[in-house]
Amino acid sequence: MIAPRRFDGRVAVITGAGRGLGFEYARLLAALGARVVINDNGSALDGAGGNADVARQAAEAIVAEGGEAIACAASVATSAGGREIVETALDAWGRIDVLIHNAGNTRFDEFATITDEAFRSVVDVHLLGAFHVSRPAFAHMVRAGYGRVVLTGSIGGLYTMPQTAGYAVSKAGMIGLSNVIALEGAAHGIKSNLILPGAVTRMAEGLDITQYPPMAPDMVAPVVGYLAHEDCAVSAEMFVAMAGRVARAYVAETRGVYRPDWSIDAVAQELGAIRDPAAGHVFHPAEGGFFEHMAKSFAMARAEA
Repeated sequence: MIAPRRFDGRVAVITGAGRGLGFEYARLLAALGARVVINDNGSALDGAGGNADVARQAAEAIVAEGGEAIACAASVATSAGGREIVETALDAWGRIDVLIHNAGNTRFDEFATITDEAFRSVVDVHLLGAFHVSRPAFAHMVRAGYGRVVLTGSIGGLYTMPQTAGYAVSKAGMIGLSNVIALEGAAHGIKSNLILPGAVTRMAEGLDITQYPPMAPDMVAPVVGYLAHEDCAVSAEMFVAMAGRVARAYVAETRGVYRPDWSIDAVAQELGAIRDPAAGHVFHPAEGGFFEHMAKSFAMARAEA
């Protein structure tokens, strides 16, 4: 029998870990030997208010199960909060090996009438929250020569739903942030990936879930555990975990069409060929995708010129 992969000696910081998905991530890593910072400001679903008891009670629950955990109720929505979260791990245990940014809120607003405040209330927690905690964590990981970062994306950032402008922008932006961390961290033993989770948590409040298959948060946790483990073999990738299905999501391009000159009418005429997915390309962010993309474009131009 193969021994389970463990996290002995590792310190993990998990945001939004007081409930739902984040709590299951924390429980799993703690059960496998990690020392865990449970971060959660205990806000309402829309991000309003706060309750420090949420993080405290979650940490106490993990300790009662035999794990090692401490609580931090700072908000990810500010840079000061992000630093405080990371410093909680450093003050307690002197290191940070794993960062899982799971904190989130949700609200539904028509794009025609959404206010600046409503938009920012979501972006500040999801996307800027990821930046606020990953930036200070990254600096310590660079010095240590090791790190695992797992940011939370969503199929809502790839395919999107109506009335979710702030959420869609945040989750789409998370792709670029994870890629930057993966690229700049590669030389320092740091890997970064996205989890695109699907689970029934309090964020499902108000939705009709009567036809859903089993979608408990603990069904997602093992995927996050792998991405957070030292054996993780990938970086700058996106993994979907929903209702027991685990899949890789990625960006693809069609082969495209080359012309030495274009007009509006030419674009219209060539639209079918431009959109044709046959013989397309997949460029991996962590494997020179940016420059490979340019090389393909240049090669087509030279061949067709």
